Amino acid sequence: MSFFGKLFGKKEKEDLDKGLEKTKDNFFNKLSRAVAGKASVDEEVLDNLEELLISSDVGLDTTVKIIERIEGRVARDKYLGAEELNFILRDEIVQLLSENNTVSLSGYETPSDVKPFILLVVGVNGVGKTTTIGKLAHQFTKMGKKVVLGAGDTFRAAAVDQLKIWSERVGCDFYSKGMNTDPAAVAYETVNYAIANNCDIAIIDTAGRLHTKTGLMQELSKIKRSVSKRLETAPHEVLLVLDATTGQNAIEQAKHFTEATDVSALALTKLDGTAKGGVAIGISDQFKIPIKYIGVGEGIDQLQPFDKQTFVETLFEQ
Repeated sequence: MSFFGKLFGKKEKEDLDKGLEKTKDNFFNKLSRAVAGKASVDEEVLDNLEELLISSDVGLDTTVKIIERIEGRVARDKYLGAEELNFILRDEIVQLLSENNTVSLSGYETPSDVKPFILLVVGVNGVGKTTTIGKLAHQFTKMGKKVVLGAGDTFRAAAVDQLKIWSERVGCDFYSKGMNTDPAAVAYETVNYAIANNCDIAIIDTAGRLHTKTGLMQELSKIKRSVSKRLETAPHEVLLVLDATTGQNAIEQAKHFTEATDVSALALTKLDGTAKGGVAIGISDQFKIPIKYIGVGEGIDQLQPFDKQTFVETLFEQ
């Protein structure tokens, strides 16, 4: 059995159900009203569906794409009624996620032939970046991996201390040069530490850059170059952490971060705190970057590998 098979058991499914509860309630209440009294999927139903998707923060461009695809299927296949609309909508969302390179993970995996695996984590303050790093470290450590956390967020008060506490909590290594030091130097030396100490994975934190501050975004590019100088193939992944509760602002953040560096994966946090979980669909579609992890609660085990089929099926369970 794969690690994911073991991981995604009854508790994990319950966490996902609970985490998407607000989105599901909001979504299905509105969807029920959209098809109330309708025998067929007509123009009014589609207009109501469009409003529903936009209000769930799927985003305008992605919503238009979904509506056009549903219109084509309705015209071709003559589907009728709410149950059929649910099926079509669910199917189109899964297809959309597949087209956008979002694959269903088989767990908290890193390529077996890459050691050390260098993971650079980016995102603005308040999105749950440090917590996501800690939870990832916990899962990798449970798998028997030797992990080091690099404290590259050297400007925010207590950021270094928070990461150190996480390293002690999960039982992994920690590298820091303290507060107000050069983040690029910290990143370089964390990679050096990982190589010297035979670590499997180095997870490097970065400052919670405001995406409106050009200088700070340039600094992010500098960190990436610094890591590459020490290990030519690094970073092997740049994980952008986004807060689902911020809705369309998360999409704006993704735009700026993808311009500053080669973001290769997304982590979407705080899904349990919002009724607008549809932002996951919009972000994936607009940036063609796979969602790798989702946060469905505050517990240390409540960061889950993103499984698109399970996510969409859970969203549509009534």
